[in-house]
Amino acid sequence: MSSHSFDNKLNDNILAIIYAYVFQFILLAVEIHDSSINILQSESHRDAILDSNLQLHKVIESCSDAISDSKHRPVHNQTLVKWRNASFFLLDSYFLFIRLALRNKFTSCIICNPLNLFEKGVIVIDEKLIPYLIDAIKEFWTYPAFTDYPGEALSYADVGRRVMWMHRLFEKAGLKKGSKIALVGKNSSNWALTWISAITYGAIIVPILPNFSPEDTQHIINHSDAELLFISKDRYDRIDTDALRRVRYIFALDNFRMLQNGKKEIVELITPFEDDSEMQALTKEQILASDVCDNEDIGAMIYTSGTTGFSKGVMLPHRSLLANLIVARENLLFKVGSKVLAFLPLAHAYAGSFDLLYPFTRGNHINFMDKIPAPRLLLAAMNDLKPEIVLTVPLLIEKIYKKQLQATIETTKMKTMLKIPLLNKLIYKKIHDKLMVAFGGNIRELITGGAPMNAEVEQFMKKIKFPFTIGYGMTECGPLISYANWQDHRFESSGKKVKFLDIRINSPEPDKIPGEIIIKGEQVFKGYYKSEEATQQVLRDGELYTGDIGTMDSDGFVFIRGRSKNVIVGTSGENVYPELVEQKLNNMPYVGESLILERQNQIHALVYPDLDAMDLDNIPQSKIPEIMEENRVELNKVLADFSRIIKIHLVSEPFQKTPTQKIKRYLYS
Repeated sequence: MSSHSFDNKLNDNILAIIYAYVFQFILLAVEIHDSSINILQSESHRDAILDSNLQLHKVIESCSDAISDSKHRPVHNQTLVKWRNASFFLLDSYFLFIRLALRNKFTSCIICNPLNLFEKGVIVIDEKLIPYLIDAIKEFWTYPAFTDYPGEALSYADVGRRVMWMHRLFEKAGLKKGSKIALVGKNSSNWALTWISAITYGAIIVPILPNFSPEDTQHIINHSDAELLFISKDRYDRIDTDALRRVRYIFALDNFRMLQNGKKEIVELITPFEDDSEMQALTKEQILASDVCDNEDIGAMIYTSGTTGFSKGVMLPHRSLLANLIVARENLLFKVGSKVLAFLPLAHAYAGSFDLLYPFTRGNHINFMDKIPAPRLLLAAMNDLKPEIVLTVPLLIEKIYKKQLQATIETTKMKTMLKIPLLNKLIYKKIHDKLMVAFGGNIRELITGGAPMNAEVEQFMKKIKFPFTIGYGMTECGPLISYANWQDHRFESSGKKVKFLDIRINSPEPDKIPGEIIIKGEQVFKGYYKSEEATQQVLRDGELYTGDIGTMDSDGFVFIRGRSKNVIVGTSGENVYPELVEQKLNNMPYVGESLILERQNQIHALVYPDLDAMDLDNIPQSKIPEIMEENRVELNKVLADFSRIIKIHLVSEPFQKTPTQKIKRYLYS
């Protein structure tokens, strides 16, 4: 063998070792996320990785021994020593990486490209959304998919055939990749079908909340440049369709029949599905969709309904939708085929991701309710469907607590009994069991988000060990930012930062002094549609400035204090977080909901009384001013002097709210 050929062989061996090392590094890195080490969640997994590294050591040893024994050893001894030492250096570095990771020193590091190994915070997702959804249809072909509760179910086969029919409709309408489809209506099977069909066609879905005014709805349809509009008949009758500039065709969301095509005579573009025997007979193998999008392409454009009053089009790329899907897949763990109750508006990112997108990929049977129900109706539906995991908003849980639990646990007798050791545990268990039955008996986790949770309600839920947790998110992240399962959740936190995201607090002491929450990662949106100025205000150097104020502990748990725009600065420069004062005020007798405002450098409160509770206790409404003044005096005793309420003003109707039940503060400022 020539010296040259031996050197080539040696170089090949070195390259093989390096590739083997990189592969091992990726095996580890793929499992590390969120400043914690989910690797190594099981002993068997950890042992497998460590054993794999021992095998790699043996490969290097045997390879080097073989070369050492060759007749070329004198010539290449120096080269051998160099590459052998380099190999062991790499492995030693790798074991150091494991030790550091186990001590939670590394941030998110999901790596699919070795070139990104050492680029902190950069995460590459190699899964694709269109194939993911099409594969789910095929995998769960015979399972029930959608029901307009309490009606009949469409199977995944029914959904797949209708999706193919809608793709044919889109093609006939002249839509291409990136064309925008506006969707207006309440939760329904047809709403979900339209959403799934648009995404898998490569179009951009523009879901519009049904409670937007007709004027706002028209503005969003025009601003988004939507070419097709699917709209419920009741909403269609309220808008001026002549004012829709780019819309080519309008279809009824109720039955997908054409409502308007810009011509005098309305003619369907294609044969309706009910009359199309070819589409009705499609087999599993014929459910196909070209994967025309990459992960940076926009999948959804969601117009916010925030508390500031200005609606902006949030452009969510496929990677953001996928990141939320993967986080749900690894944390929520819906059982295949289990029932899901979807009552939060699907046009909101929270419900769109976790009541539709994720459950659809798990073969779940999604039961749609067309609005957020009253507590009584919600509990009746849960008792019927017996769901395992339910997404809700804090206000609904607070209402259940106030109307069904608070009166019982605050009696003098009950307060005394709850102070007695052992007896209090028995009482808490009985309340837990009763509440579990009320929610259907199968609840594994109740997840709330979209608005702050009342601390008293949260504390009680923890005392009775109810499987309840709180997450934090925003539309601009599609939406999830932090979450922890109910066993790990920490009191008054909004969970722990999720996979794919890095979070920093703009504060000298992030765990103690509140500062703005700043985010970077795969979930972050690409900007506001046709609003560069608004985009630049929140997206700077690849980071999202959320406008939320909070702290974060060393384990990555996030504690929200309020919105930066809502903070009231006291006369001496102290920060008053109105949301925290409102939580305390809402716990006072006969307070239904409240809003803290600044007027002439003083703290005022608007209160809508709990009239139902007063009726139950036979208290005349004439007593309300007196009761509220007593509440103000008692509350001020526990508030810091700079956040004390100077006066309570009564309002005659509930506050107007966003779909996640946050008060639209701008209407009352």
